[in-house]
Amino acid sequence: MDFSSFLTSLGTSFVIFLVLMFLFTWLSRRPGNHVIYYPNRIIRGLDPYVGMRLTRNPFAWIREAVVSTEADVIRMSGVDSAVYFVFLTTVLGILVLAGILLLPVLLPVAATAKAVIKANNSTSQGTFDDLDKLSMGHIEESSLRLWAFLIGTYWVSFLAYCLLWKAYKHVSELRSAALMSPEVKNEQFAVLVRDIPPVPQGQTRKEQVDSYFKAIYPDTFYRSMVVTDNKKVNKIYEELEGYKKKLARAEAIYTTSKTTAIPEGTRPTTKTGFLGLLGKKVDAIEYYDEKIKELIPKLEAEQKITLKDRQQCAAVVFFNNRVTAAAASQSLHDTMVDTWTVMDAPEPDSYYGPTFEKVLREANSQYVIYFIVFLTIFFYMIPIGFVSALTTLDNLKKLLPFLKPVVDQPAIKTVLQAYLPQLALIIFLAMLPKFLLFLSKAEGIPSESHAQRAASGKYFYFSVLNVFIGVTLGSTLFSTLKDIKDDPDSIVTLLANSLPGSATFFLTFVALKFFVGYGLELSRIIPLIIYHIKKKYLCKNEAELKEAWAPGDLGYATKIPGDMLIVTIVLCYSVIAPLILPFGVLYFGLGWLVLRNQVLKVYVPKYETYGRMWPHMFIRIMASLILYQVTMIGYFSAKLFVYAPLLIPLPILSLIFTFICKKKFYRFFQSTALEVASHELKENPNMEAIFRSYIPPCLSAEKADEDQFEDALSQVSRTASMA
Repeated sequence: MDFSSFLTSLGTSFVIFLVLMFLFTWLSRRPGNHVIYYPNRIIRGLDPYVGMRLTRNPFAWIREAVVSTEADVIRMSGVDSAVYFVFLTTVLGILVLAGILLLPVLLPVAATAKAVIKANNSTSQGTFDDLDKLSMGHIEESSLRLWAFLIGTYWVSFLAYCLLWKAYKHVSELRSAALMSPEVKNEQFAVLVRDIPPVPQGQTRKEQVDSYFKAIYPDTFYRSMVVTDNKKVNKIYEELEGYKKKLARAEAIYTTSKTTAIPEGTRPTTKTGFLGLLGKKVDAIEYYDEKIKELIPKLEAEQKITLKDRQQCAAVVFFNNRVTAAAASQSLHDTMVDTWTVMDAPEPDSYYGPTFEKVLREANSQYVIYFIVFLTIFFYMIPIGFVSALTTLDNLKKLLPFLKPVVDQPAIKTVLQAYLPQLALIIFLAMLPKFLLFLSKAEGIPSESHAQRAASGKYFYFSVLNVFIGVTLGSTLFSTLKDIKDDPDSIVTLLANSLPGSATFFLTFVALKFFVGYGLELSRIIPLIIYHIKKKYLCKNEAELKEAWAPGDLGYATKIPGDMLIVTIVLCYSVIAPLILPFGVLYFGLGWLVLRNQVLKVYVPKYETYGRMWPHMFIRIMASLILYQVTMIGYFSAKLFVYAPLLIPLPILSLIFTFICKKKFYRFFQSTALEVASHELKENPNMEAIFRSYIPPCLSAEKADEDQFEDALSQVSRTASMA
């Protein structure tokens, strides 16, 4: 990539962002679009403009985001959203403070060096000499100027230690404040019990669990629910709910058809075959009503079978005191440590109903999933490596010669040079998240919050290994494999030598992510188009209309790994090519502004874990920091700098720092501190309501005479999961 292509990519990305921002300003003011741009406020019953200045100024949203407080974020989107912004501000602080020293010091040191750029030191794999002169690659081997870069490596590392410690402490305080709230939180009065031993003769599973916990907690034990395998009953329940929606839709169509000209209306019809497209044509309202009447007794019969015959060796146990529940979740209950395992219960809404029984499988099944993840990472690296090697104009013209007349056009050539490799990479990454989330569920993690964190972790390591390392080594793929085969210990040096050559690729990649990515995030063009298409052609009643604009949550499973990839890229290039620091600052600064707007007005969280995601983010930042430090050791060694061993203590310090943080803070994110749980509540908890909140919809009685299920309901648990 030459300098003009690089500037073109930046300029084009910036123009796209401005266009999308002005579109957002115009579209968000139209009342018909409020459900897309202010759904969080609308769901809470607030006016979209309450507390905001009604103005056509396209930058007004920036002021609203800046003046908002952490308390505003918690009130509108919960503690998890506030913790995410702690992450953004922490990384932003590291990059800003790093840039204050590195940019004015390292850029002149590199620019004034008299070394001749060598092919393997080039920062741009091409003719981008101006950037090469501002990078570490411009410093000649063994030069004393490398001292400045070595000190810069220490500066970035110690900044990270200081700010991450401060952030960990702040997040702990946020979690503490939320958990000691006087508001009743259902999950604070329940624990999840696994590995229940076989039922003694003459007892039911329910009696076994009740007698065990009554003996240990005679004054505070309230009730228990035994987990059941709900796969079959849930299938019937979902079918029943589907027919209810179809019936409501058909009735809405029939009501709409009643006009002055045709007062009796036109009754809708459907076909009884596949997807209502094949088979005999029948009256839709009558057909759906008959199906519902058939399924209700079938559901009730399956509920009774499930409650009686499909109990598992796990239960949710309820206490009327949250201190007791917190203590129980952290205590050893049996002399055999692999029985009567007790842990925190998840929040009632964070579960995957029909998959809860997977948590009862042996932990060995997790190793199968890890092996599949390993294969996915390994085999995905092959196409991504080839993409990075092939998505250049020269290679494309060789492989597809018929494209040569098109790509040789100056305008097309400039745009393709700027965007082709980055777009190919982004498309590859977009295909992966749902698969990793599926693997996390298959691993036996039924809790939504826990599964999101697990999928996020898999995606992060995938991104680092495939995107960062894969792209870095991709351009020299075959020679690299040969070198590693000849000398396996050379992989760090090979990565360090290959790193500078991908600098401009990642500069453009980061720019594309923050300008175009956040422009699309702010403007919500795609959700807006989908909503209006559904509204015009598909939605026939209010329920369908509300479903069409339902905003969803921030999507931590993909959002956090994407951010972590940028953290890894910017950290690893912060000293080698300090010019990347402003791009990192722009990414996280613009992300803070745009996402602040979105969590206050758009997204509605699906669950609340009170900051349990923070240790996950912390450990990934530390992994990126250690990768940066190891890479710098390799690059200084490649530069034949005799003082390179002075960097060896850095990864050791990082491991020690991680260990200290884990010992000091981590356990509080696994369990609730008793001192926190002991704070008074503003009202006595409604234990029956708490108990009922854990009953899965598929096991709730369809008819009003729910008392017929009362005994059975005492034997079941909502298919809840570990958080």
